Amino acid sequence: MTMSTTIDVIAQYWAFAIFLVVAIALGGAMLLGGYFLGGRAKARYKNTPFESGIASVGSARLRMPAKFYLVAMFFVIFDVEALYLYAWAVSIRENGWTGFVEATIFIVVLLIGLVYLIRTKALDWAPKRSRSQIEQSEIMKTVDGSPK
Repeated sequence: MTMSTTIDVIAQYWAFAIFLVVAIALGGAMLLGGYFLGGRAKARYKNTPFESGIASVGSARLRMPAKFYLVAMFFVIFDVEALYLYAWAVSIRENGWTGFVEATIFIVVLLIGLVYLIRTKALDWAPKRSRSQIEQSEIMKTVDGSPK
């Protein structure tokens, strides 16, 4: 390394260090400013939740069924899949065949997970009562031979 290259590297490190110090100082100044300059008024409804001009009624703690969380997890998994595949599609020329094989393995692993979910009936959202009624009506269709 020549002397000018070493000085350039040191200058870049110093620039980054100054950036970090300024960013942390600015964040701290904003937090302290909000603490010292913020309002301290006490009122009857000051600390109550308020949304869209409507006072809240009841508790915010709702019991959600487990199916809700399953849907949320499936959404995140397949949303992240779409994100990775989009990034792969943008850089397909740089990746070549190696990238294609890796993307194929990625898709196959996710499809195996989807097949597992289907086989364990994790994607069957109908209540058991409705499901049995649907199955009975399908059996009746096959026995009668006429659609109902």
